[in-house]
Amino acid sequence: MNLSFSQACENNKAPILNVLERYLGGVSTVLEIGSGTGQHAVFFAEHLPHLRWQASDRHHLLSGIRTRQKQAGLPNLPPPLELDVAIWPWPVLATDVVFSANTVHIMSWPLVRLFISGAGRLLPAGGLFMLYGPFNYDGKPTSESNAQFDRMLRARDPESGIRDIEALVLHAGQCGLEIAADHAMPANNRLLVWQRAESD
Repeated sequence: MNLSFSQACENNKAPILNVLERYLGGVSTVLEIGSGTGQHAVFFAEHLPHLRWQASDRHHLLSGIRTRQKQAGLPNLPPPLELDVAIWPWPVLATDVVFSANTVHIMSWPLVRLFISGAGRLLPAGGLFMLYGPFNYDGKPTSESNAQFDRMLRARDPESGIRDIEALVLHAGQCGLEIAADHAMPANNRLLVWQRAESD
């Protein structure tokens, strides 16, 4: 089987790991939404062997993820789950962290809202929601390459596009997620970290 391969995943996995290691030392479970090719899941599970990395995606991508994980043979990589952010409850009972990379710009805004709402509902108090990708600030792209990328996305699907960080932070706050950090990453990307507020 010829496995799908993402050069972007290959390029960004080490910088992302450098940030993840700051947060995940005492964590036991991570749910990855939109695992795609499975490259991130294998790389992060290999370098963070103390935690259980749960990959997930839509049905048509699961076989490729499953094959890549079997080839890796890592004990902390359970089989990937079929997960649609729009269908609640998600097929995960609990997790310490929800992580996702390069997903919200290919979702419609209603789906992004459901995704964030689901993370807020699933995470325990103190749990982390970590989101990697390009984002706009003050409604503007952070680089010309991001502006070009946004135009390409919207030409392909008018409901997609790079999201404004202010809108993400506002909706996440309504879902009990408080912005905790905003890390600058290579290639004009960011890694945003939210923390689930303590229950009332």
